[in-house]
Amino acid sequence: MTINYYQNHAQRFFADTINVDMASLYAPFIAHLPPGARVLDAGCGSGRDARAFAEMGYQVEAFDASSEMVRLATQHSGLAVKQMTFSDVDATDRYDGIWCCASLLHVETHALPQAMRTLAQALKPGGIWYVSFKYGEQEREKEGRHFSDFTESTLTALVNGLANVQVASMWTTQDKRPDRDETWLNALLRKV
Repeated sequence: MTINYYQNHAQRFFADTINVDMASLYAPFIAHLPPGARVLDAGCGSGRDARAFAEMGYQVEAFDASSEMVRLATQHSGLAVKQMTFSDVDATDRYDGIWCCASLLHVETHALPQAMRTLAQALKPGGIWYVSFKYGEQEREKEGRHFSDFTESTLTALVNGLANVQVASMWTTQDKRPDRDETWLNALLRKV
């Protein structure tokens, strides 16, 4: 369902998100990355963030589940963006950082623990992992997309179910898009 939404609305989503200033969200993430770090943009959408990290000098790999988003992200970022899902990630201790900006929120709540275990396995010990979810405590569908919403307590409970991953910090922000009035829950997770 969600993949179909992005297939059918890729150009509009790209236009709506490509120029959003994400600097304030990049800053706490990159503060934990070594120079030249290997970063995975998991569920990269438009490729906006993958491109930004590559321009900062990081080794960036990116993927998205929608072939249309992969096409647009590849064009925008200049990277070889792959078409795959979270469950297709098969790396172990490969990445210094994983960036999941508004991507894991499309995974159904019952499937999130496995998706997160797969990503945690791909993160190097000591690595940093950014995640963001819309703020709330419901699982819902809106305009052809699935959303799993989280609060500080429900996200902490989810992370506590992962071996070797801890919450490093958690904070809320308002949507960066001018026409949106939504609260987002952001977290940095660390693999120990």
